[in-house]
Amino acid sequence: MKKMIRILAALAAGLFMMPFSAAEEAGDTLYVRKVENLPEDFIFGMDISSVLAEEQSGVKYHDFDGKEEDLFRILADNGINTIRVRIWNDPFDSEGNSFGGGNCDIRTAAEIGRRAAKCGMKLLPDFHYSDFWADPGKQMVPRAWEGMKIKEKKQAAYEYTLDCMKQLKEAGADVAMVQLGNETNGKLCGEKTWMNIAWIMDAGARAVREVYPEALIALHFANPENPGSYRTYAEKMDYYEKNGLIGYDVFATSYYPYWHGTLDNLAGILTEISEKYGKRVMVMETSYAYTAEDSDFSPNTIGEGGGIEKPYPFTVQGQANCIRDITDTVVNRTPAGIGVCYWEGAWITVGQDSREENQEKWEKYGSGWASSFAAEYDPEDAGKYYGGSAVDNQAFFDPAGMPLESLKVFRLMRTGNEVAPVPDALEEPSLTCDLNLPLELPETVDTILTDDSRTAVPVTWNLTPEEDEAMHAGGPRQYTVTGNAGGLEAKCHVSMIEFNYLQDYSFEDGGEAWKVTDLKKADELYVEEKKTDSLTGVKHLHFWSAGKDSVEFTAEQTLKDLPAGKFRFSVSVMGGDCGETDIYAWVKINGEETARSGQIPIEGYNAWNAGEIPEFTHREGDEVTVGIYVKCSGEGNGAWGKIDDALLNSVR
Repeated sequence: MKKMIRILAALAAGLFMMPFSAAEEAGDTLYVRKVENLPEDFIFGMDISSVLAEEQSGVKYHDFDGKEEDLFRILADNGINTIRVRIWNDPFDSEGNSFGGGNCDIRTAAEIGRRAAKCGMKLLPDFHYSDFWADPGKQMVPRAWEGMKIKEKKQAAYEYTLDCMKQLKEAGADVAMVQLGNETNGKLCGEKTWMNIAWIMDAGARAVREVYPEALIALHFANPENPGSYRTYAEKMDYYEKNGLIGYDVFATSYYPYWHGTLDNLAGILTEISEKYGKRVMVMETSYAYTAEDSDFSPNTIGEGGGIEKPYPFTVQGQANCIRDITDTVVNRTPAGIGVCYWEGAWITVGQDSREENQEKWEKYGSGWASSFAAEYDPEDAGKYYGGSAVDNQAFFDPAGMPLESLKVFRLMRTGNEVAPVPDALEEPSLTCDLNLPLELPETVDTILTDDSRTAVPVTWNLTPEEDEAMHAGGPRQYTVTGNAGGLEAKCHVSMIEFNYLQDYSFEDGGEAWKVTDLKKADELYVEEKKTDSLTGVKHLHFWSAGKDSVEFTAEQTLKDLPAGKFRFSVSVMGGDCGETDIYAWVKINGEETARSGQIPIEGYNAWNAGEIPEFTHREGDEVTVGIYVKCSGEGNGAWGKIDDALLNSVR
């Protein structure tokens, strides 16, 4: 009771709304639990590839005393011991204009390496082997290498890497690890076969070891929430290593909590790979938002809403708790874990007055994620959506370049700083309500304390009878109801739905109500838990298979007690790399198909399409089966897709 009284008093005072630096007159106010067994040489990395472009755009960074200071010194003083920098072959157009993203050629990397060494930090170069951004969906060949056969390309990769490593050496960079490729999930430098990918990686590794023989070689992958894919990547690399190629040291992963699954899964798959193949492992990229607000007039990757996981509040303390828990997972739950690297923790706005002012700097200095000049190389993405920083709300500095208390987490994890917990944020519950049933909002909401514990507090909702009636009359829609909890605004996200006669319509219960028949033995066909790939909830029916014509299956559910009447059935699908497809929803009555939807197209990631049978009639005593048929020829990396939201509703 006393704890509740203290919490309510703090809530009423609005304490958690204050910046942590203002919560106390002096001392570290950030709550940090000590990470036990943390090695002295554990890699606390920070990718600051954009720093030179930021500085040229006028950005100033400050220490915790408010004094303007070199960013490298600030990071070193707060526990960062390694600086990561991406390297693009030629990120400039034919007129010499920058593509943006920090102008990350070897000259930029060498200068960053020089400044890192001056402050006692090691360097982790990240070769993209591309002229601009490389990630799982985009691995474009450098323009100078376009049209090369693999033999020519691997030689070009060797010579280019060797030259870069020599330039880093001449600059005085203390290179501890080199990353060959960025998020190489089956593609690299325009190549799509593992053999050719391995040749390029091997060429890079040989060049690195000529100049920095002690440097670790890291390979970097993304999407650990798909452990089957990670097993494939590790198995492929092991095969080529046993045949004399690559010889790498570190299996590295991206881990963004919004998309990449649980820490339990992360620990499990990294441990499995390290133990089976004798590799060290690390989180090569991660980040977390301290606010949902944008500060540079250019959209952010992460904000409120959307299909993301939000395991911590978007606060300074939430950001710190996220990094602490990831570090603890790598240190204490993955036996061969050696480090965690934060991605672009200083990429803040270049100005706070207008987009026009910022746009001028992004174009001139390359300090935005992409400039309009990138259209020469990447017309379909950067050439259309160029702009500023997409991660300014995930940095460790505010828009004025003042450090957030969360930056201290890297040094405080070594000692702990378990100050008295105070309220940090309110949970935002989500619920569904049938259009034909009363809406029952929760009587309490959870306060999240700075130690990441939860305590329920009473809430009063601002929902009038008229608004409630309108929500029930408005059909299936989503709403946000606001309220008050201890003087703070509370939110509840409400989905109004029609009654669905199907069990486990969005696979949240694991799919036991569904009969799935695999007709071609796909590589993967199961209920997957991943909110970002789900239309509703956090689960869906997932399929993937690498081979040609290896995806063909049905998923169905039979209802024996459906009341007589008219009904509508629909089911939603999204996916990619499917080639020619035959996908449709169907209805069977007493075992015979009576209705079939039109073809459901596959149009890419998060492009959901529904197959619908708008009306069928069911008589008393009939047995009704509804389902979906999926057949994909596959192309590229193999057919993949997600199925969600099977709806069986009455037709009035």
